[in-house]
Amino acid sequence: MRELALTLESWGPAGAFLLAVLDSAGVPLPATVDALIVLVAATNPGLAWGTAAATVAGSAIGCMILFGIARKGGKLYLDRQTPSPGAGKFRGWFSRYGLLTVFIPTLIPIPMPVKIFVLSAGALGVPWRSFLAVIVAARIPRYFGLALLGRQLGENSGAWLKANIWYLSAFALLLFVALYLGVKIADRRRVE
Repeated sequence: MRELALTLESWGPAGAFLLAVLDSAGVPLPATVDALIVLVAATNPGLAWGTAAATVAGSAIGCMILFGIARKGGKLYLDRQTPSPGAGKFRGWFSRYGLLTVFIPTLIPIPMPVKIFVLSAGALGVPWRSFLAVIVAARIPRYFGLALLGRQLGENSGAWLKANIWYLSAFALLLFVALYLGVKIADRRRVE
């Protein structure tokens, strides 16, 4: 695994792009994309922004692959696996608030389950443009932030993230609540 990491690091933005496509398409690689961005930014600061941009593009492509797979067969699977009345409530909730559940874990560099929400978005018929916009809107600050962190702190980036995990978690929770309330307020205004 160490040799693979060194190879991908030597590829710079291309390695980060490839890893992001694989990770976002469903290959389980927890935190490796984040670590590679930080590593490339720390060892070669001149490649930091290109690596972040390549990773955003790779993640968007990988998520769209997984989203597309779920779009094709996921609805049928969900219909068979969740025939209960609660399934309709979940679908209604997800159509209204589901992209928030995609946005938050996609934004925060804390290992959170993203793939289940990507699969749900595809299976439940979320418009692909809205889905892609949410992915890109979340990945840009995450990956460029990690590149900045790598440029500024280098090898100490991982320690900084660990030391601030509770702050990042609290930020994620507050952001979710704020966005949730924003959607609720917008819904009420539409009804009035």
